[in-house]
Amino acid sequence: MFEIKKYHPLKSLNTFGVEATAKYFAELTCRDEILEFINNPEYQHLPKLILNGGSNILFTGDFDGVVMKLNTGHMKVVKEDNDNVWVEAGAGVKWDDLVNFCADNDWAGLENLSMIPGNVGAAPVQNIGAYGVEQKDCFCRLQAVELATGKELEFSKHACLFGYRNSIFKHELKGKMLILSVTYRLSKNSKFNTQYGTIKQELEKMDVRHITVKSIGEAVRRIRRAKLPMPEEVGNAGSFFKNPVVDKHKYYILSNDHPGLVAHPVDKTHYKISAAWLIDSLGWKGKQRGDAGVWHAHALVLVNYGNATGKQIINLADDIRRSVFNAYGIELDPEVVIV
Repeated sequence: MFEIKKYHPLKSLNTFGVEATAKYFAELTCRDEILEFINNPEYQHLPKLILNGGSNILFTGDFDGVVMKLNTGHMKVVKEDNDNVWVEAGAGVKWDDLVNFCADNDWAGLENLSMIPGNVGAAPVQNIGAYGVEQKDCFCRLQAVELATGKELEFSKHACLFGYRNSIFKHELKGKMLILSVTYRLSKNSKFNTQYGTIKQELEKMDVRHITVKSIGEAVRRIRRAKLPMPEEVGNAGSFFKNPVVDKHKYYILSNDHPGLVAHPVDKTHYKISAAWLIDSLGWKGKQRGDAGVWHAHALVLVNYGNATGKQIINLADDIRRSVFNAYGIELDPEVVIV
C-alpha cells in the first residue's frame, strides 16, 4: 500500500537540487497502485506532475497539487527475430540501466544515449537525443494511462508526434497522460553511428580495433564525463536549451557574418545551429551569479553550485536568451521543463 504525503520536499528528487515542496506526494511501484491512486476521487481534480527521475525539470516554486514518482522497474524481451529484439521497460527504470541492459546483450541502437540521466518514462516525452541519435529511432510503442479517466492506452511511434526534443506529451497531452512502459526495437546486426561529435576520436584514444555496442557506449561516457557535471556533484539538468533550427537564408547570413559558427544541415532548407556556440561566443561560459552559473566546460549547461533557487536559475537563462537574440536574432527555447 502506498503512502500519500503532505508538503513533501522535492530537493533530493530533482537533479538541479533546488528547494521546492509538493502539496501531495505519492511514490508508486506498480500498475495497480497507479490505477488506484488515479481513481481516488480525493485527488482526481488536482494538478498532477509525474517525476521520472527529475532530470529534466526546473522547479521555480512549490507545486500546489500532486507529485507522482514512479518506481515501476521491469525490463523484459517481448519479441525477437533473427535481426531484432523488442525490449519493454517500465517507466521507473533508470534510462542508463536500459542502455546497459541492451549493451550487455550486444543489441544496438541506444548506445549513443549512454549516461543520460532520468528514467525511461521521460524519454519519449522529451524525445531525448545525443550524438546523432534520438530515442525515436528505436521506439516501437508505449503504454500509458489517461489521468482523467484511468483508461489505459497504447501509443504508436506515429501517434507520439516526435520532433526535436518534442512529442505530443509536451503539447496536446501535456499533463494528461502517465506513461507506464516503453518498448524499443534493438538491432542484432550492429550499425553504429560514430560520425557525430568526437565519438570516432574517443574510440581511437581508447585504441578500439573492433567497434562494439559496449565500446561506443563507453566512448560516449568518457566524452560526457569530460564535458558535463555529474548531477550528484553539481546540480544541473544537462543541456538547458535546444539547438535552434533556422532556414538556409538565415544560416548563410549568420555564417558570412560569423565564420566560426557551428551548424549542421537538418534537410535541404534548414540548419541546426549550436546553441552552445552561440552562448559561448558571447562570453557566458563559466559565468556565475551567486550559486547559479554556466558550466565552465559546456556553455549549454546551467548549474546550481549549492543553494541557487529555481527563479535565480531561470533569471540567468532569460538573460542568456536575451543576449543571444540581441546578437544573432535567434530565440533560444528551453529544453528543460519549467514548473
